[in-house]
Amino acid sequence: MGIFIRNFLCVLLLLPFIRVSAQPLDAAYLQSNFQLHITKSTGPITLDGEFNEPVWKEAEAAGAFHKKYPTDVGAPKKKTSVQVCYDSKFIYFAITAFDSGKALIQSLKRDMGHDGNDGVGITLDPGNEKTNGFFFTINALNAQSDDQLKIGDEMPTWSWDSKWFSETKIFPDRWTAEIAIPFKSIRYSAEKLTWGVNFVRSDPKSNEFSTWTPVPVNFKSMNLGFTGALIWKEPPPQTGSNWVFLPYLTGGLSADRENGVGTKATFNGGFDGKLALTSSLNMDVSVNPDFSQVEVDQQVTNLTRFNIFLPERRTFFLENADLFADYGIPPIRPFYSRKIGLDQDGNRIPIIMGARVTGNISNSTRIGFMDMQTGAQDGYRPENYMATSVSHRVLKRSVIKAYFLNRENFISSAEKAANPLNAYGRNAGTEFNYINNTGKWNVWAAYHHSFKQNITKDNHYMNAGFQFTNRHWGIVTDMGTVGTNYYTDMGFVARIENYDALKDTVVRMGFKQLYNEMSYRLFPEKGKVVQHVMKLTTFVVLNPDYTHNETNLEANYNVTFRNTSGIQVMATHNRVNMLYPTSFTSGTPLPVGVYDFQQLAVSYQTDFRKPVNVLVKLAGGEFYNGNYQSIRAVLGIRHQPHINIALQAEYNKIQLPNPYGSTELILIAPRVEWNFNTRLFWTTFIQYNTQRNNFNINSRLQYRFRPMSDLYVVYTDNYFVTPVMTNKNRALVFKLSYWIN
Repeated sequence: MGIFIRNFLCVLLLLPFIRVSAQPLDAAYLQSNFQLHITKSTGPITLDGEFNEPVWKEAEAAGAFHKKYPTDVGAPKKKTSVQVCYDSKFIYFAITAFDSGKALIQSLKRDMGHDGNDGVGITLDPGNEKTNGFFFTINALNAQSDDQLKIGDEMPTWSWDSKWFSETKIFPDRWTAEIAIPFKSIRYSAEKLTWGVNFVRSDPKSNEFSTWTPVPVNFKSMNLGFTGALIWKEPPPQTGSNWVFLPYLTGGLSADRENGVGTKATFNGGFDGKLALTSSLNMDVSVNPDFSQVEVDQQVTNLTRFNIFLPERRTFFLENADLFADYGIPPIRPFYSRKIGLDQDGNRIPIIMGARVTGNISNSTRIGFMDMQTGAQDGYRPENYMATSVSHRVLKRSVIKAYFLNRENFISSAEKAANPLNAYGRNAGTEFNYINNTGKWNVWAAYHHSFKQNITKDNHYMNAGFQFTNRHWGIVTDMGTVGTNYYTDMGFVARIENYDALKDTVVRMGFKQLYNEMSYRLFPEKGKVVQHVMKLTTFVVLNPDYTHNETNLEANYNVTFRNTSGIQVMATHNRVNMLYPTSFTSGTPLPVGVYDFQQLAVSYQTDFRKPVNVLVKLAGGEFYNGNYQSIRAVLGIRHQPHINIALQAEYNKIQLPNPYGSTELILIAPRVEWNFNTRLFWTTFIQYNTQRNNFNINSRLQYRFRPMSDLYVVYTDNYFVTPVMTNKNRALVFKLSYWIN
């Protein structure tokens, strides 16, 4: 317990030396000084990027943007202007981005975001509550991206999609974007006459981001706490009924040689439906959902003793995912949607149907309800997954939330008696998250409980912590304890299952952990360097009886240059009290004992704006009682804006003394994207992974023949790598979906 106290006291002793700005950019100041009055259009608006309509001659303009990155001091090199108006169906934005020369565009693909592109973004908070909102971006060649934002983590995942319209046009001295967002595509209350709003300009040629309202460099550009005010003279239009019907049809050929199934033809169909119950509450229904168009997971080399957390990629589970998935901290999550519709080996289990209700039931309360029913397959029993969540805003930006999860397995009474842990799994918990008006202080506390048949103790997870951030300093501290009997049938806990390689069994054991992170940033005003970041991290894990399990100390230095290139150096010290024999090679498992080892890693990224760019990372040092070397390289080739090629290769070598063996792990993963235009995309992803004994080809053609309506043609092929290249399975499928509303 002493190491917990020492680390925590070190952080507390440093707090008095951290200077806090005397002029905070809080919501009241920003919305008093940055106001944009929206104008009602009396005539039709044609989206052409030319702004010829009369309303644009009288609409108020938001200009005088502020530099955001790489420093928040001074004015940006290039000016930006935004005007807003509306009619009975749409809210319109007219954006002028003054520029010179050819636009820098990474991709024409939808949902690629604005980073690395000449682009603009719109942050909308119709509730003006600083807790939830929307983010729409467009690049200079009219590639759209959109997402929902949430309090405390406004980093878009581009998982939310909605129908909206835009056109761009490039002139010798500027480029323009004209955007129309249907009122039916966003949730809002017609009683609100002030919306939160901000605008983001991405200018990669100057390596700058700028925003309309000033946003400190230590926050995301689209942070909801730094919006200005969009002022309505009269209430925005009522949207009336709003529904979407999205039927789909799939078919194709598949063969599963690994399980002795020959080539066969398959056809299927289903639909997704969306219904606005109120202006701020939506219901989603999915019948016989199909995810054949979803890209395969990007494989990684795992040199840890535990399973790794892979991100969810299925759209149904990503929309409004924060309501369910943000409980806990990484990598302890009570809800992990990949457990639904996939078995432990990643094989698909059919989902019969699902329903979800999400949104606001009042200005301060947001709810979520989801229910999914899976079918039987190859002895895998049907299961029902239910999740509920309630989030209530308190104070100004703080949140109290609670959840309940239930997985019910439809097994027989005899099976329940033989293995009661399989009968059901239930979890409940509550969390409090405090964020002050400026966003500099974040304090949280949580309690989580699991319910299993015949289990009444050691079945909880608790954690508490805080985060402080300002222009130069950043501090994060979190303490948590996980009981040995804390089960998460719908979640993920990385460390609780320990594999005993000699007995070929998994041993559950709870743990206590402390995480400390301290960072310091410098922003030189002149010279080739734009940012220095120094970071120290401590991660300590204790066993349930407070004996030592693992300590990881990491020192990290990162320098970013004005031409976007960068260098990172990382040194780590690890002390592991390994309680169970563990294998990293095909040799004898490493014995139980205490291991001390150090490692060093250096990486260099060239200017990403160049048609050819390179990332190289070298790492090496000790590895338990042996040695370790690693090299990773990514070669990026871009023919703007149509072709993007990323050639990635990774080599890891582990050398342990006899009889523990040695191994070489190779991962080769080239990716080729061909964006014919903003409607037709072809992506091919190849992965050769000796650790997983797998060679995979995934090639996907997507044609967006009208907004939110797509035709996909997907080819997948999987092989065993050793002892000889042998086909496991392959498939050629199509999916046709059509958006109706």
